[in-house]
Amino acid sequence: MNVERLHLKDFYKFLGENGKDATVDIYLPAVITEMKRENTKRPSIVVCPGGGYSFCSQREAEVIAVQYIAKGYNAFVLNYSCAPHRFPSQILEVAATVDLIHKNADEWNCDLSKVAIIGFSAGGHLAGHYSTSYNCDEVRKYFPDSYPVNASVLCYPVISADPKIAHLGSFKNITGKEELTEDDILKFSLEKRVTKDTPPTYIWHTAEDTCVPVYNSLVYANALALNGISFELHIFPFGYHGLSTADSQTCDNISDRVKSNNDWISESIKWLDTILK
Repeated sequence: MNVERLHLKDFYKFLGENGKDATVDIYLPAVITEMKRENTKRPSIVVCPGGGYSFCSQREAEVIAVQYIAKGYNAFVLNYSCAPHRFPSQILEVAATVDLIHKNADEWNCDLSKVAIIGFSAGGHLAGHYSTSYNCDEVRKYFPDSYPVNASVLCYPVISADPKIAHLGSFKNITGKEELTEDDILKFSLEKRVTKDTPPTYIWHTAEDTCVPVYNSLVYANALALNGISFELHIFPFGYHGLSTADSQTCDNISDRVKSNNDWISESIKWLDTILK
């Protein structure tokens, strides 16, 4: 496997303003030359760790990438800017990552018809925000030809900015505001941004999540259904917020009734393999 870290500001100078230094860790499976697969294009997945927009969790970064690498994916872990850096820094860094995939598709053996994004918690919000708003004014100002993704995987995602169900800390960190205006709620509530062009989505959450209420995933799934977008939704009955792989790799003291949540990994890969055919 080939691994490399890129600093986005080295390719897009405006992404280095105000001390920002977002990086992308690139994981490319080794090419088995004896099988003459040098030019075989692979699907790609952009990984957005969680952390409430205050940090990028290591538990939702490389350990996630390797799950997909093992199944033939190229993986790109985005260590995006967090507070005190505000919107649109984060969504621009996703746009830059996808742009790099397109610019280097031949060298990295990326199938550009099979580019997915996965995010966890606040990283799920970022992944969903790009999925629904890759062509918003803030992105198109810097990336006039910004590219959509072909599928998204949202893991216990922050979805809605509605104060009744929102993880308010995430929105405070991304906006710098203690209270959101109605315009803010509309801009950052992903269930309000779904359209017929939103990519197919795999979502999983736990009913016991007391940090990001499961209702976030339900309202997003409902919006997808109303717009005729294909999706798969799994609500596991047990488990706390931030389970990541839901096993000893990323969690301590996993109970027997939570261990089955690890199934989301194989299920999401099967789903992606079907969607990205």
